Amino acid sequence: MTTNQSSSRFTPLTPIATTHPILFIDRTAPLPELHACASERLHATLDYLTLMACMTLRDSSANDINTLTNIARIMVQDVADVFGVIEQRGLEEE
Repeated sequence: MTTNQSSSRFTPLTPIATTHPILFIDRTAPLPELHACASERLHATLDYLTLMACMTLRDSSANDINTLTNIARIMVQDVADVFGVIEQRGLEEE
């Protein structure tokens, strides 16, 4: 596979902790698989945030809250990136 083929096939996830993309989405994956990936992450994030909303954070530190928030941010960013690929694929097929 050439570099040009690779760059058109794979879309990088938004880098959060790095200056260069490390994780990529296969743009040629079947749409149901891309949707399942995004759906799994979205539902896991919703379940996680529901759990956090029901907990008492009296014993937590500011660092704990920052960690919890960062986990949710990473998961939602992944979902947004996968949905971006799904949307682009939909526009290309029209």
